[in-house]
Amino acid sequence: MATLLASSTKGWHGSGASPVARDTRATRVKTVFAVIKTGGKQYKAAVNDTITVMTLPGEAGETLTFDNVLMIAGDGEPALGKAIAGSTSVSAEIVEQIRGPKVLSFKKRRRKNSKRKRGHRQGLTVVRITGISGAGA
Repeated sequence: MATLLASSTKGWHGSGASPVARDTRATRVKTVFAVIKTGGKQYKAAVNDTITVMTLPGEAGETLTFDNVLMIAGDGEPALGKAIAGSTSVSAEIVEQIRGPKVLSFKKRRRKNSKRKRGHRQGLTVVRITGISGAGA
């Protein structure tokens, strides 16, 4: 009897995995996204995404427009370069102005009785992407 129980727990039956393979292609939703550049960095942005970027001027609730769009993809072939230059923009709303985590800079010169400790918190802006307009959107 003990051997029967041991043999029945082997395989996929006890693992909880289903033997039926699912077709995930039918459930995928194509979303349009853009790659924007602000603050010297590039960010992937889709509608209703919340991203944290370097400090931008403005209060919470104000709207911004990012004109430096590097690429748009999602519907068919991605568009980039001269094809979207000047005709594409990403609109966003400022959620809040925050400060990042504290970064400590510690320097010590051994045997010299010399040390220095400094802290820094970077200013950041949290924005919610509200729309992507232009070529390929």
